[in-house]
Amino acid sequence: MLRFEDWGSVEYQLALERQLERVQEVIDTQIPGVLVFCTHPPVATLGRKTQPEDLSGWQGSTIEVSRGGRVTYHGPSQLVIYPIVNLELSASERKAKDIDSYLRHLEQAIVETLKTYGVEAVGKSRQKKSEDENAADETGVWVGSQKIASLGIAIKKWVSYHGAAINLDEDPMAFSGMRPCGFSKETMVSLEKLLGKKINRQEFSIRLQELVQKNLS
Repeated sequence: MLRFEDWGSVEYQLALERQLERVQEVIDTQIPGVLVFCTHPPVATLGRKTQPEDLSGWQGSTIEVSRGGRVTYHGPSQLVIYPIVNLELSASERKAKDIDSYLRHLEQAIVETLKTYGVEAVGKSRQKKSEDENAADETGVWVGSQKIASLGIAIKKWVSYHGAAINLDEDPMAFSGMRPCGFSKETMVSLEKLLGKKINRQEFSIRLQELVQKNLS
């Protein structure tokens, strides 16, 4: 079982520092890991494959990060999850030291949570796919042709960090002035827009926490 921590609303840079502290704790103690839920004030994070054209008009803060993928948005309309997982340990159907298996199980937890709301989604991983640096990054969870959750991880000594940002609330300003993961702003969709009603965030968090624990622990 992953130890759960709710950080509430936290600045992205502080959250990154806290993640790295938890990563070191997992390395030192060899515990299964820590599952963090939080939200961030608006910020654009630049993954290792970000292209110059990805930020065409973004006016807010930016920060370069070590995760894979291209630019994406983090903001208060999302629920952000950071599973800091000891990948040297196997769990349920997830194999030890298998990054692709880890990504698929993380995606599946989000897919299963959305299904409890009647939303049929699929996870897509770019592991072992196109090596084109300019290719749009499909990694994440999709509802038809629209992306509801972005995924990007980093690994340090077989401990994962970074994670997933799930679009819960409809925010017309989110993703403005950028090409999130190499796609147009219109590619992104929120759960509120899909359902046509506000989401109870606490209820969603409880459902997601249960399914992440089931898939990753």
